[in-house]
Amino acid sequence: MAKVNSKKNKFSFSLKREKKQLSSSQKLFYGSSLIILSLIFFISFTSYFFSGHIDQSSLFELSSRDIVSENWMSKLGALLSYFFIYQGFGISSYIFSLLILLSGLHIILEIKNRKLIKNWLWGFYLMIYGSVFFAFVDSSGNYSGVIGYEINNLLTDYIGVIGTSFLLFILAMLYMTVRLNLRLEHVSRIYRMNWFYIQIASIFKRKQKATNDEIEDSSNLESAIDKANQDTDTKTEDEIINQEKVDKISKKVPAEKSKIKDEIDIEVEKVIEEKSETDNLSDKLVENFGLFDPKLELGNFQFPSLDLLKKYDSEKINIDKQELEENKDKIVETLGNYNISISSIKATVGPTVTLYEIIPDAGIRISKIKNLEDDIALSLSALGIRIIAPIPGRGTIGIEVPNKNSTIVSMHSVISSEKFQQSEMELPIAIGKTISNETLVVDLVKMPHLLMAGATGQGKSVGLNAVLTSLLYKKHPAEVKFVLVDPKKVELTLFNKIERHYLAKLPDSEDAIITDNKKVIYTLKSLCIEMDNRYELLKNASCRTIVEYNKKFKARKLNPNDGHQYLPYIVLIIDEFADLIMTAGKEVETPLARLAQLARAIGIHLIIATQRPSVNVITGVIKANFPARIAFRVTSKIDSRTILDSSGADQLIGRGDMLFTQGTEIIRLQCAFVDTDEIEKLTDYIGSQKAYASAHNLPEYVGEESGTNLDID
Repeated sequence: MAKVNSKKNKFSFSLKREKKQLSSSQKLFYGSSLIILSLIFFISFTSYFFSGHIDQSSLFELSSRDIVSENWMSKLGALLSYFFIYQGFGISSYIFSLLILLSGLHIILEIKNRKLIKNWLWGFYLMIYGSVFFAFVDSSGNYSGVIGYEINNLLTDYIGVIGTSFLLFILAMLYMTVRLNLRLEHVSRIYRMNWFYIQIASIFKRKQKATNDEIEDSSNLESAIDKANQDTDTKTEDEIINQEKVDKISKKVPAEKSKIKDEIDIEVEKVIEEKSETDNLSDKLVENFGLFDPKLELGNFQFPSLDLLKKYDSEKINIDKQELEENKDKIVETLGNYNISISSIKATVGPTVTLYEIIPDAGIRISKIKNLEDDIALSLSALGIRIIAPIPGRGTIGIEVPNKNSTIVSMHSVISSEKFQQSEMELPIAIGKTISNETLVVDLVKMPHLLMAGATGQGKSVGLNAVLTSLLYKKHPAEVKFVLVDPKKVELTLFNKIERHYLAKLPDSEDAIITDNKKVIYTLKSLCIEMDNRYELLKNASCRTIVEYNKKFKARKLNPNDGHQYLPYIVLIIDEFADLIMTAGKEVETPLARLAQLARAIGIHLIIATQRPSVNVITGVIKANFPARIAFRVTSKIDSRTILDSSGADQLIGRGDMLFTQGTEIIRLQCAFVDTDEIEKLTDYIGSQKAYASAHNLPEYVGEESGTNLDID
C-alpha cells in the first residue's frame, strides 16, 4: 500500500509540474510582451530628457483629459520617467529596461531561470551603483535621481568625498572581479597585447617612411633627367634655326645669353597662405562647454505642482436663463420709459457680472443712456452696475449687471489654463478672468510697473498674492528675485520660507521682508545703485536691454573677469504705500520715481499697493510712470479718477471685482483667489528644496551716519 501511495504522489507531482510548464505559444506571447514593455520604458526614459521639464508642472494633473503630456509615450511615459528617472535611479534606470528585455529573451529562448535571477540581482547592483556614481560626478542630481542623490549625500556626510571615491572604486572592482571574473593575468595580458601592438605599429611606420624616402628620391632623379633632356633639345633647335641671329646678338650683347639662361632656371616656390582663425573665442567656449546655464546651481529645482492649489465646487459658471430674461426685460422697460428703443440685446455671462450689449435705434444719443445708470440700477435692484458707452471696437453699449450667485475664480484655474502654461512672456502674471471667462495673462516687463489700489478688504492682498504665485509657478529662482516691503508685518510673512530661493535683501539685514520704514529708504537707494551698476554693464556690453545682455552672457560673449554676470529680474513689491509716503515723504518718493523712470530696461520692476488712492499719496510723478493700474472697489468717484483717470471703480461690488488698464481700454475682471493655506503649501514646497547659500544681496548703501538723513516722526 505504501508503494502504491508513493507512486500516486509521484504521478500527481509530475502532473502538477506538467501543468506549470508553458507552451511555446505562451512563451512567445509573454516574452514578446516583456520586450515591448522594455521598449515602452526605453522610449519614456529617453523622452524625459527632452520634455520632462515641460510635464513637471502638470505631472499630478495628468488624470485630467484636458492636460496634454509632451512625453513620447504620453501620460504613461511621463509618469514612468518621473518615478524612475527623477524619483528613482536617474540615467541608470535604463538598466531596468534592459533587464525586462533580457527577461523576455530568456522566456522565448528557454534559458534557465537561475541565470535570469542572477542577471536581475547584478542589474539592481549596477542601477544603485550608477545612480550614486552620477550623483558623485554631477552634484546637481540631473542624472542620478533622488535615490543616488540622497545616498551620495549620506556617504559624503559620513566618510567625505575622498572616502566616497574610494568606496566607489572598491565597488567597481568588486563587480569586475566577481561578475566579469577579472584576474591579474587578464590585466597583464592586456598590457602585453598593447605593448605588442605598439611595437608592430612602430615597425610598420619605419618601413613606410623608408619606402616613401626611396620613392621621393627616384621621382626627383627622373624629374632632373627629364629637365636636362628638355633643355638640350630646346638648345639644339634654337641653334639650328637662329644660328646667325644668335651669333650677331652675341657679338653685340655678350651678356644677353647668360641672362636668358638665368631666367629659364628660376624656380618659383609655392606660396603657402596662412590659415585665418575664423572662429572667435565665444564660439569655441560654446562648442566645448555649451551655453551658460544660470539654473545649473539649482539644476534639481522642481516647480510647484498644481495640486498645491485648491479647486472649488462653485468654479463652473451656471447660466440662469430666468435671471437673464428678467434682467433683459427690466433693461428694455427702463429704457422704454425714457423713449429709448433698442434694436438688439446680447448677454455675456461672466464669473461675477453679466455684460448686456445693446444696440440702440438710430438717432438715440449715447449720453442719454449713460445718464440713466442710477435708474437702471434701481429697476434691477442691484449694486455695482456700470455702463460702458460705447464699448471700444464693437459699436455697442455695454451694461454690466452683477450676478445673483457669483463664481469663485480659483488660482488653480488660471495657472492651469493653456494661455498661462504656454506663455513665453518674460514675467507672466495671471491676474484673473474677464467677463467672457477668459484668463487674462499679462507681461510685467511690458507694463513695466503696476499700481494697485482699493479700499480695505476689497482684494488688494489677494491680488498681490496672485502676482507672486504666478511668477513662482513660471520662473526659476535664478531668473527672478523679489524685494518685499510689508509695513503691516503680516501680509507677506509666509514668503520668508523662500528667502534663499527668491528673495533679495541688503547685505547686513537679518530679515528679507522689510517692515521698517528706514530700511525701505536704504533699500530703494540700494536699488538705485544696482540700477546704475547694471546700466554700466549694459554700456560695456553694447546692449540696450537686459534680455540682450543675458542672451550675450549665455552665449559666453561676455567675460566674467570684467565684472559681467547673469542678471536676474528684480521685482519690488510695496504693500501699504500710503503709510510709507505719510511717514517718509520725499525720501521715498524721489528714489522710487527714479526707479520708475529708468529701471525698466535693466530688469527692475515695481508693484505698489495702497488703500488710500488720494492725490497726496499717488502723486503725478508716480502716476506718470505707472501706466498699468488695477483698481479694486473704492468709496468715491474721486478715488476712482485718481487711480484710473476715469470713474467706475466706485461701482464695483468688491470681493475681488476689479478694473484693469494698461493705458488704453479698461477691462473688468474677477481676481483669482488664493488663500493663506495655498500660499503656505506653496512656500513650504519651494522652501524644502535645495537653496542658495543666502538671499540675493543688493549693493550696500551707506549714507550719512551709516544711513541717510530721514525726516521721520
